[in-house]
Amino acid sequence: MVEKRTQPLARDAMAYVLAGGRGSRLKELTDRRAKPAVYFGGKARIIDFALSNALNSGIRRIGVATQYKAHSLIRHLQRGWNFFRPERNESFDILPASQRVSETQWYEGTADAVFQNIDIIEDHGVEYMVILAGDHIYKMDYELMLQQHVDSGADVTIGCLEVPRMEATGFGVMHVDDKDRIIAFVEKPADPPGIPGNPEMALASMGIYVFHTKFLMDMLRRDAADPKSSRDFGKDIIPHIVEHGKAVAHRFTHSCVRSDFEREAYWRDVGTIDAYWQANIDLTHITPELDIYDSTWPIWTFSEIKPPAKFVHDDEDRRGSATSSLVSGDCIISGAMLNKSLLFTGVRVNSYSRLENAVVLPDVTVGRHSILRNVVIDSRVVIPEGLVVGDDPELDAKRFRRTENGVCLITQTMIDKLGM
Repeated sequence: MVEKRTQPLARDAMAYVLAGGRGSRLKELTDRRAKPAVYFGGKARIIDFALSNALNSGIRRIGVATQYKAHSLIRHLQRGWNFFRPERNESFDILPASQRVSETQWYEGTADAVFQNIDIIEDHGVEYMVILAGDHIYKMDYELMLQQHVDSGADVTIGCLEVPRMEATGFGVMHVDDKDRIIAFVEKPADPPGIPGNPEMALASMGIYVFHTKFLMDMLRRDAADPKSSRDFGKDIIPHIVEHGKAVAHRFTHSCVRSDFEREAYWRDVGTIDAYWQANIDLTHITPELDIYDSTWPIWTFSEIKPPAKFVHDDEDRRGSATSSLVSGDCIISGAMLNKSLLFTGVRVNSYSRLENAVVLPDVTVGRHSILRNVVIDSRVVIPEGLVVGDDPELDAKRFRRTENGVCLITQTMIDKLGM
């Protein structure tokens, strides 16, 4: 007889977010911050999606392992995620690499980032561990994945995306049987295995793993004792379990959270300038693929106390206006025009300027008579008067970082070199 559950499994789980990635493909956007700390969607940071998923799923014990250029990330976590209370059996641990186990300063891999904090994890006494990547945009109910893990009797359950088979060459790919048991784990295969019954699709790893805590601790200790290991979940821990234990795939479509307006299961790796720009600009659509207005699954973040956005001037050639745009608090659009643009907090756009397909990070000032198209502007940049970006590809490429798709990343260092 199966024992009836009296409370959600999430209440006996810990979410452990791996947030130490460099995010080097985001170029200058990660010069001063880790990829999980990069701004997204007008108010949030990328890491807020994994953290919000955990909180909304009912998980009340969370750890975040940080490493690369972590100051802005740690500051954000301290400001925006400091509401957990130990008297309610809640905890929020920020876990920088700190030579707690070995003499080497840095976490050596994703598995080592958990292993070095085993004592902290075991002190919490949780039954389950949910290991998460901190650098993807998606909404997911981890309780449903925990339920599958327990019901299937798996040693590890791995979150998977269904993607066209030949688009899976950049992922870790699960070769599964007809019951979604993983029979092989292949890292970035040239010829990915298809899904039984749907051979043109493949199951790609999302970097989300569920374990029973004791089993995971045993695996990490075994791995730490292996001098040949690279201390990585995808390269070492998961292949070992696939070979010697029971690994099961959990399909993202089974636990993806969707509002009435979201037709498809939404997941994005915004790890390149083009992908980052596109995912933000997508939010300006009338019905975007990602619904950030869904109050039943809020994206929690640090909310600053700021005044409302303001639009001023109503002359024929000097009108503060915005169409198909998202404008955050403390923005002032003074006689300028926005179209299909997303502005973060504290942006100032001055008269006679025009922004189109622009992603503008916090506290940017745009000088008069500027025309900016297809741009990402880093925080605190001061755009000089009369700057035109988006008309001359060759000139743009000389002055800024221009992608193959024609998106220009603009930083203050690049502006300073212009001498304007």
